[in-house]
Amino acid sequence: MNKAWWKESVVYQIYPRSFADSNGDGIGDLNGITSKLDYLQKLGVDVIWLSPVYRSPNADNGYDISDYEAIMKEFGTMEDYDRMLKAAHEHGIRVVMDLVVNHTSDEHKWFIESIESRSSRTNPKRDYYIWRDPVDGHEPNNWGSNFSGSAWKLDEKTGQYYLHLFAEKQPDLNWSNPAVRREVFDMMTRWCEKGIDGFRMDVISLISKPEGLPDAAVMGGGLYGDPNICANGPHVHEYLQEMRKTVLSRFDLMTVGECAGVTLEEAKKYANAAGTELNMVFQFEHVGLDGGDGIKWSTKKMPLVPLKENLSKWQNGLDGVAWNSLYFCNHDQPRIVSRLGNDSDQYRERSAKAIATVLHMMQGTPYVYQGEELGMTNYPWKSVDEFNDLESINGYYELTEKAGMKPEELFPMIAHKSRDNARTPMQWDDSDNAGFTTGKPWLAVNPNYRKINAKEQVARPDSVFNYYRQLISLRHSSELIVYGHYELLLPDDPDLFVYRRYLDDKELLCAANLSEHARTFDIPERFRSGRVLIQNMPEHDVRDGQIAPYEAYVLLKSE
Repeated sequence: MNKAWWKESVVYQIYPRSFADSNGDGIGDLNGITSKLDYLQKLGVDVIWLSPVYRSPNADNGYDISDYEAIMKEFGTMEDYDRMLKAAHEHGIRVVMDLVVNHTSDEHKWFIESIESRSSRTNPKRDYYIWRDPVDGHEPNNWGSNFSGSAWKLDEKTGQYYLHLFAEKQPDLNWSNPAVRREVFDMMTRWCEKGIDGFRMDVISLISKPEGLPDAAVMGGGLYGDPNICANGPHVHEYLQEMRKTVLSRFDLMTVGECAGVTLEEAKKYANAAGTELNMVFQFEHVGLDGGDGIKWSTKKMPLVPLKENLSKWQNGLDGVAWNSLYFCNHDQPRIVSRLGNDSDQYRERSAKAIATVLHMMQGTPYVYQGEELGMTNYPWKSVDEFNDLESINGYYELTEKAGMKPEELFPMIAHKSRDNARTPMQWDDSDNAGFTTGKPWLAVNPNYRKINAKEQVARPDSVFNYYRQLISLRHSSELIVYGHYELLLPDDPDLFVYRRYLDDKELLCAANLSEHARTFDIPERFRSGRVLIQNMPEHDVRDGQIAPYEAYVLLKSE
């Protein structure tokens, strides 16, 4: 058994802009994070992953970085960061930074020099980015941006296009240039020397573009070629092995790569047990199961049978050869209780606990996204004008104006899947603006904060928050939960998610009904005399053969 601290940890993702505002400007900040470390310590998490806090013009809420070694002014100063890092460590909490190096902001000094060097294409900074001449008077290829439109932007003065797989203000770095890699590795080293504990690497699977930049397939109903043609490019593993040798191997770090388009076989390269690249990856297959026809937008509920099949494929496929990241929520995903659970007053808390149970009992490192531990829900959007998210806004106008979709049909789909659902401010208490800020919040607070908030849940023993505390405590106390093998039971059942974990002579059963109707479930004989480790309906005797709507429990086999 290859043990590691990051395998035994639970990670909590903070989206700083929406977490806690200390100065009343309506924007969360570093001092706000520092003020909530007692709360995170009480929850029991081991690591916090911070979405970007670097200097940025915020075309994409910090994922467009203009200076990797300065702090976004809205978030505070480097002194504030150092104080937060020290305080986190004093609370026994490690800190993982978001590393965004597929692209920079167009306001980064490298890109400014790249632009200014246009009269002399031999200037070394020009080759820090991906520039191409027009082809037959238009873009070099058919690639689309992940944020709608073409992935190419014409620079009128030189007549060349630059590549941006995301927003126009996010030009892609040219990783084939050794000088770019050296700049990135040197910057990473300085952060590690400051004392951080790891990196979450944004869209790291896209850094190596396919040779020759060929046209990409156009997905059903799309207007442009799929930008995922860049996923798992020809040199990505070579670059990450160089990163490992140059930087990562020199420090005791947790590393996780956001890998769009990653397959099971590719994941074994990124996150192999030999440790040549990263510790683990984020894959996206399971969170795409409720997407629309050729687009991500839909109002569909996440289908359980395909979800079980997919998660089980990753559980079994990586067992012993790599390591899983366990997540349903992050800053790019709508609230899981509104996608897979039931966010009605009747079932919201119970379904939030059930979903958490099936995730946290699996093999891998669990990630909790801020507010997930409270059962926070999607926001009741009424108009596209309420959105802040560039992907949602651009998607709405492109699909209605260019693809001819009816606004009244499209809007509910975007409202359900918008990234802004995850970005509404953290709900701390039932005071104005949910206690997030004394000013005007940068994004609307969900109006249900008076009944869903941290203050109420911390004080109530049977809350979602305190259920998460139990789940996290169980993982900390059990090698079986962390390292045990996995076997899915009842794979074709449309309502029940049941699996067993086993390690040596120890074994547990995890059972959850993720539907709105009661079911019968015959517990296997060897578990009937076992101990209940956790259940979200403690008033119910789980051995009676009945499993209520959104009921979940875990049984440990008697020794």
